[in-house]
Amino acid sequence: MISLSSVLHIENEFDYKVHFAVYNYEEQPLDAFVRSKDEWQAWNEWRGHRDDFNRKYIFSLIKFYPQQERWLFGGIYEVLERNQEKYTVKLLDLHKEFIGRLLIKYPGPGARGRSFLFENHYTKMQISQILEEQYSGETFCGFDKIEHSFDKIEHIIKNQRLDWKTALLNVKGVYLIVDKSNGKKYVGSAYGDSGIWSRWECYVHTGHGLNEGLTEIISLAGIDYARKNFQFSLLEFYSMRTDDQLIIDREQFWKRVLCSNNYGYNLN
Repeated sequence: MISLSSVLHIENEFDYKVHFAVYNYEEQPLDAFVRSKDEWQAWNEWRGHRDDFNRKYIFSLIKFYPQQERWLFGGIYEVLERNQEKYTVKLLDLHKEFIGRLLIKYPGPGARGRSFLFENHYTKMQISQILEEQYSGETFCGFDKIEHSFDKIEHIIKNQRLDWKTALLNVKGVYLIVDKSNGKKYVGSAYGDSGIWSRWECYVHTGHGLNEGLTEIISLAGIDYARKNFQFSLLEFYSMRTDDQLIIDREQFWKRVLCSNNYGYNLN
């Protein structure tokens, strides 16, 4: 392991607070970083009732939840103003080339909170990996490990993640959407010339995939309801050579098993 200080040299440690950005009980900062750099900056602007960032600079780290004890470098911000509602910050050019690329090994601060004295942690951090390109989302996890929120699927599809697209474009199958706000389920399928990727692409653009039961709720609450509550997974997947009738039969089987006609969003 190489020490962080040997690659990211900081002139005066005492001018910095380190920001350990972790799950805030609503979303992961890593997801916000991947989705929008403006959203990620907002994580560094949020103040709350305490003056956490009471030094000139913020050294920002993002909890890299796909791996244990790993943090993704999120940039160095200068605190320009400390307003009562929020901080006004500016992203510096200092070590900007490592943002989203530098993966740091460190167990964490060892205490609750998001802001800590930089000098207490800086020399203990080690470099785990330097990515060739800025992190843009998780690599394809395998068909049997998909358990992804709508907004994660949305990001994958809108960014045309090649590993995900190659996998999902070449399989038919039966999928499940769970509304985590109430436990209701929708069982759907992809067959014909349309793989799972194409079917889910329709959900990303509409929120409801043109399904009658889901259309009703999205037309009332909007696509943000899907982003907040819908979770996708694959129940079964088959090669594109599989007969369509088998997919249709398996879809009906899962509707019966999960009672999604009587207690979910399936209307047929």
